[in-house]
Amino acid sequence: MAAHSVPSTLKRLLFAVKYSPLQSRCCAVQREAQYSTISIPSEKTFDKILIANRGEIACRVIKTCKKMGIQTVAVHSDVDSSAVHVKMADEAVCVGSAPTSKSYLNMDAIMDAIRVTGAQAVHPGYGFLSENKEFAKRLAAEGVAFIGPDTHAIQAMGDKIESKLIAKAAKVNTIPGFDGVVKTAEEAVKIAQEIGYPVMIKASAGGGGKGMRIAWNDEETREGFRFSSQEAASSFGDDRLLIEKYIDNPRHIEIQVLADKHGNALWLNERECSIQRRNQKVVEEAPSTFLDPVTRRAMGEQAVQLAKAVQYSSAGTVEFLVDSKKNFYFLEMNTRLQVEHPITECITGLDLVEQMIRVAKGYQLQHTQDDIPINGWAIECRVYAEDPYKSFGLPSIGRLSQYQEPLDLDKVRVDSGIQEGSDISIYYDPMISKLITYGATRAEALGRMEDALDNYVIRGVTHNIPLLREIITHPRFVSGHISTNFLPEVYPDGFKGHQLEADAKRELLASAAVLYIAAELRSAKQFVLFRVASTPVECSHWELCVELGEERQDVEISKSGTVEMDGAKVEVWGALNLASPLLPLTINGTQRMLQCLSRDAAGVIVLQYLGTLVAEGQEICVIEAMKMQNSLTAVKQAKVKSVHCKPGETVGEGDLLVELE
Repeated sequence: MAAHSVPSTLKRLLFAVKYSPLQSRCCAVQREAQYSTISIPSEKTFDKILIANRGEIACRVIKTCKKMGIQTVAVHSDVDSSAVHVKMADEAVCVGSAPTSKSYLNMDAIMDAIRVTGAQAVHPGYGFLSENKEFAKRLAAEGVAFIGPDTHAIQAMGDKIESKLIAKAAKVNTIPGFDGVVKTAEEAVKIAQEIGYPVMIKASAGGGGKGMRIAWNDEETREGFRFSSQEAASSFGDDRLLIEKYIDNPRHIEIQVLADKHGNALWLNERECSIQRRNQKVVEEAPSTFLDPVTRRAMGEQAVQLAKAVQYSSAGTVEFLVDSKKNFYFLEMNTRLQVEHPITECITGLDLVEQMIRVAKGYQLQHTQDDIPINGWAIECRVYAEDPYKSFGLPSIGRLSQYQEPLDLDKVRVDSGIQEGSDISIYYDPMISKLITYGATRAEALGRMEDALDNYVIRGVTHNIPLLREIITHPRFVSGHISTNFLPEVYPDGFKGHQLEADAKRELLASAAVLYIAAELRSAKQFVLFRVASTPVECSHWELCVELGEERQDVEISKSGTVEMDGAKVEVWGALNLASPLLPLTINGTQRMLQCLSRDAAGVIVLQYLGTLVAEGQEICVIEAMKMQNSLTAVKQAKVKSVHCKPGETVGEGDLLVELE
């Protein structure tokens, strides 16, 4: 047969190639036992619990309550009336309009919801009211159990200045610094000079990376004081700041603690949380590759000492900074369930939500320290609606037009509170889900994470999966050579996506060419499965010109799925169903999962493969996104022609804010 040539224009395939790599290691817990615990049917806890939160953590708490036979009440804002956590709960109460101050932080409305529904206890999740001592007091006054510690522990550990003094008294290692409140920018400069640069400026009532700035000189200290105090006031209603020595290139390692009301306390091993952007965690794992048994025990025992010093009862986390010599220093204690708690559940088999409920009811812990295992390895990636190419992730909003979690994969857990059609709004944190994988070794867990990220379908919003996949496959991460400076050190000019090497480029070009021909044949009602030619075709091969970025490549494809280019051959075969977002292919004997992001009538196919400012330095404006202050500065000299926004106004991505000439 004569070769079939694509006419003069040499039909092109245009690709948006987005990559993020990985490798493997892991933990052994049954796939279905994602919240595996020892349940004691004879134990009576609560009949009905109200969850004072939203999203994935509300869904997470509801799952355990259902397992324990407890009725649940969801609270929600008006825009969350159709949210997943509302549908999952047995009852739901609207507590106000979209802004958090009028709904999820509206104590009066939540207290009314408790009275109306007859809830006997409240689980606060994390964030919102979870560490608000006033909320805990109001619950106690109503005879409602707070599923968390008492107000003394919340207050003591919620204030960074007081918590540091208590930690010192409890013989917990602390970072050198100023223990009082810093009142002015000039006082901050004086203290920083006495401590010695670099220093960390942070909100006394802070958490979640908000209200934190590193300063390397006097000018950065003044600027850091301004921004940190503004963020602290916005996020916590408390603009007090403290200053301490900045530990350069540390690891962020935290210890999970669990304590009851009878004086018993355990440490449930550590979580490595060093992969961060803007002091907020992105990838976590348990255990840490860095700790040896002696250091682990020392950190665990100090964490328990601190918990006992404040009569702590519930699940909580003591965070440490660890230097290159394994010296560790107390950072803060979070008196609530931590975002990354699932990886601890994976390696210990304990359901932390169940344990919190038991403790709140007054039961003693079921375990001793010797009962707590490290069973395998677990990795967690925080999947956000963010653009990773902008400062490693600026929030993206929109509707999830297509959404498919990789739950058909073995030993994969997805904690989410959204579904196809859900909105990611400007009002709440842009987290889509927490993606967790586990197995017997770290390599196994990482390998599963790579597959899970490749199989995760998210359409309608920009997301950070390309960055997550790049992180977990980077040689430094795979080797365990990480610190809190990992992202700026590995990507000093910002994340640009994965740069394809020659072999990977050939694989992508070949796959795209085969997919294109499959689509053409299908449209002509001559679709075949390569290597399984079920329908006769009129030609033995096709010639195409494939375009990748600025490069063009002539390729020749046989009907068996062999693609030739520049003298090299690539074998591609699989069930080529372009109606599906997932395209499982075998490329040169290696199984790959591509995603078809879009395909139009003109033959343009967008594939995802392997995951892939205005006077020099002068501040133009400050944008608050998720209560983080972001300074926009100029990259060249210019005059401000006009300003298109007002203080306090809501702006969207792509909006014109300041025009220069």
